[in-house]
Amino acid sequence: MARILVVEDEKDLQEVLAYNLRQAGHTVSIVGGGREALTVVPEQRPDLVLLDLMLPDVSGVEICRKLKGDAATRDIPIVMVTAKGDEVDRVVGFELGADDYVVKPYSLRELLLRVDAVLRRTSPAPGGTRGVMVFGKLRVDRDAHRVWVDDHEITLTALELRLLSTLLERRGRVQSRPALLDDVWGMSGDVTTRTVDTHVKRLREKLGEAGAYIETVRGVGYRFTRAPDHAAATSGGGGDVDDP
Repeated sequence: MARILVVEDEKDLQEVLAYNLRQAGHTVSIVGGGREALTVVPEQRPDLVLLDLMLPDVSGVEICRKLKGDAATRDIPIVMVTAKGDEVDRVVGFELGADDYVVKPYSLRELLLRVDAVLRRTSPAPGGTRGVMVFGKLRVDRDAHRVWVDDHEITLTALELRLLSTLLERRGRVQSRPALLDDVWGMSGDVTTRTVDTHVKRLREKLGEAGAYIETVRGVGYRFTRAPDHAAATSGGGGDVDDP
């Protein structure tokens, strides 16, 4: 199945997680600290990192920031596990590029389902590449995890790339916030729709002029404009538009 690195300092929880993940068919490695994780991840290149945020040396937030900020490791999915369940903590985690966020105490079945959901949506498409999408000023190479606006490369997190790709593939069609949560965040149904707004705002900022392609549909969600010249003529900045 998948190679999973568990970053957790509690010995009892290490054993429980390792046993259940192996029973599910995964190969599991365990580290107990943040510094070790920052060394092991680039060396082992796991398929997924299960990351506790409350570590004794380097915080999980800092580990996530470093891994998602490094081109060599930014595509490795991260599932955060923490006792801190406030909305602001989840938003910070997703803004750093985490792929999911599980709050303790959790059921092991739920955790395994979330891990599987993240692995499914981050695995390469079987049998070949997904190709390059070009739209006006924008060029998106999903397999290489690269995005350009007017030949200037833009750095996106893995989650931001999925959000952009989802909107672009469905251009001209309104995507509700709950639908985007299901399709981009996978099983994170407990994440508030405000998280979608936060990510769209950051994505628009990174895309600069191309951010105008993403239109806000009042009271519903977002829509990628049907044609590049339509965005320039109607919004100029990705603002609100009427629901069609």
